[in-house]
Amino acid sequence: MSDESTNPDDDLRSRLHAMETKIRRMRDNRNGHNENARRAADSRNAVQEQAKGLRETIDELKAKQKEIRDEARIHKARRDEIQGHIREIISKKRGRWDEERGSKSVVIELSETEGQIEKIERRLETDGRLKLEDENKLLKELKKLIGKRNELLPAIKEHEAITIDLGDMDESINRLKAEADSEHQAMIDCHKQADEIWEEIKPLFEERDFLRAEGDRLHNAFIEARKAADEVHSEMKVLLDQVNEIRDSIKAAREEREKTIKDHNQSVRDAIRSPSESEELAGSLEAMFLESGSLTLGGTGIEEETDEPSTPKPRKSKKRKLGTTRGKV
Repeated sequence: MSDESTNPDDDLRSRLHAMETKIRRMRDNRNGHNENARRAADSRNAVQEQAKGLRETIDELKAKQKEIRDEARIHKARRDEIQGHIREIISKKRGRWDEERGSKSVVIELSETEGQIEKIERRLETDGRLKLEDENKLLKELKKLIGKRNELLPAIKEHEAITIDLGDMDESINRLKAEADSEHQAMIDCHKQADEIWEEIKPLFEERDFLRAEGDRLHNAFIEARKAADEVHSEMKVLLDQVNEIRDSIKAAREEREKTIKDHNQSVRDAIRSPSESEELAGSLEAMFLESGSLTLGGTGIEEETDEPSTPKPRKSKKRKLGTTRGKV
């Protein structure tokens, strides 16, 4: 049996030891990359959560600013509407009233309609000289005017109806100017408030952009770390395949040597075994004995009979004469 110093597997074992050491280093390296990826992912998630809360704050402020801007537009529309009424009243006062309905504002048209309704109702109540035919005509006209007024009222409600007294145009103009100035100031106040909110939003935009960039950076770091870990893992798989091949080779060689040694030892034991220790020889001799009925072992010349008993032969013995000896006669 070969010495350990001359073992043919020594080279494979040395390679295996070196490869296993390298695999341990690669495993530590891969775990380090995975740990870096985990830390980057945790930091990225924290930054993204912070950015999410910041975006919600920005959205709330922007929604509030939009409401104020919308309110400013409403005040502006009311101001413009009132100023349009003022121009119409001034035109009517100067005798340049455009009788076309499309050129009149809703407020002026409603004021005129209500004035006509009031005039007809007063005549019906006070004029006792009306004939039945004329009264019916007035009632028909009154019904028509009331229907027109009902059509104009919803539009007036949307713009907060402005009452105009066409009988006192100067007073109406002054009152409308005051209301227009009030709406204009309300519009300015709304824009000022919206601008203040915008000043509050601007630094949040800067912080949002920073968090977005930081989140992107951490996400890229996470991707790079995972990529590096995957590359190391792929290299480890190739090396592990080689390690398994070497282990299988060492195992196969060891089993072959063990088989060779076992076979050699068995052949030696068979060679030095005495006939009495050989089970095969004993078995063959037993078969011969059963077939022939007699068996000679070791060349001793001793013959064993069959099962029939033999008759012992009588043994001859010399007779001895006893008595006195006489002389010759």
